[in-house]
Amino acid sequence: MQKNDHIFFTFSKTISALRGEKGCPWDQKQTIKSLTKYLRQECDELLEAMASGDNEHICEETGDLLFILFLICQISAEEGHFTMDDALQAINEKMLRRHPHVFGDVRITDENALNRQWERIKSLEKSKKTN
Repeated sequence: MQKNDHIFFTFSKTISALRGEKGCPWDQKQTIKSLTKYLRQECDELLEAMASGDNEHICEETGDLLFILFLICQISAEEGHFTMDDALQAINEKMLRRHPHVFGDVRITDENALNRQWERIKSLEKSKKTN
């Protein structure tokens, strides 16, 4: 197990404990809906940190945003909707699909071609969802 794998697992366990029987009352009472305001707040704080260019502050606010995202996944898993693994699997598959110039044999010559390819792939994905 790599160091990053370990901390990911450790943080997942922390979130589970916060939501667990002996966990934190604030974390236990949160719902997907109640987290909306905190998600907005943490996104705004991360954007401010990024604008400041203060990498320590960016790191802290990125962690705060990850906390909210992990909570969302934990609550969703508890409700039987999806897990963190599901969300990561879905985004990984999407990135692989949308980057055939990296993970396939497509050649891209400039940024305009890249943008056209991206939009074409997104459009195909949307049409598959509606069918």
